[in-house]
Amino acid sequence: MTTPLWYVLGFAIAGFSFVFLTIGASWLLTHRHKGDRHKGLPYESGIDTYGDTWGRFGLSFYIYALLFVAFDIEVIFIYLWALVFQDVLIGGLVSMAIFVAVLLLGLGYAWRKGVLTWK
Repeated sequence: MTTPLWYVLGFAIAGFSFVFLTIGASWLLTHRHKGDRHKGLPYESGIDTYGDTWGRFGLSFYIYALLFVAFDIEVIFIYLWALVFQDVLIGGLVSMAIFVAVLLLGLGYAWRKGVLTWK
């Protein structure tokens, strides 16, 4: 009768153990002194950097990255849908048309707001 409770307790112990053992292992692996003083510098090429190494990137880089990820995932969904197209028939066609329409609406909104213009 108490068997499900033991399963939950076992999974909880396994989960906590995994988290803390992973954190402990990463701490042990990263807290070692490897190489000379140039090793910890940005780019790790051994060449001293010029100027500020904490330079900021423009917001447009992040927006383009997010748009790329969104449309990359869209391509994956459409490809998988095309693989099973014969099985899903009209319902699948309608749902994919709605999916593409929503994404095109979002693209049109971003285009109209001027997000896609490089500054």
